[in-house]
Amino acid sequence: MVQYSGPVLDASFAALSDATRRGVLEQLGRADASITDLAEKFHMTLTGMKKHVGVLEQAGLVMTEKVGRVRTCKLGLRALEQEAAWIERYRQLWAARFEELDKLVYELKQKEKVYGRKKQ
Repeated sequence: MVQYSGPVLDASFAALSDATRRGVLEQLGRADASITDLAEKFHMTLTGMKKHVGVLEQAGLVMTEKVGRVRTCKLGLRALEQEAAWIERYRQLWAARFEELDKLVYELKQKEKVYGRKKQ
């Protein structure tokens, strides 16, 4: 079994659980932006956006740099490889379960064709 660092996954999934923060990541994937620009784009106060960016920064998903009075945000250096691996493990588990269910349904349909449907 693959071991995952709990705090890293917890921070990432907590950061990604909010639609605004996911939107910020999408926006920063297109271009770096100041906190002011992000706040305007998402119709938020500067304080609210600073909090969102702070959560993303703690998770390593965003980096900020202050030049003068402007704090510029860009995507962090950390990729979501651990998170993707964790999700993939459960995707495979569910895929295997659904595959077994499909086999069972197929077998029941074959039996129904051979023996006919029983009256209740």
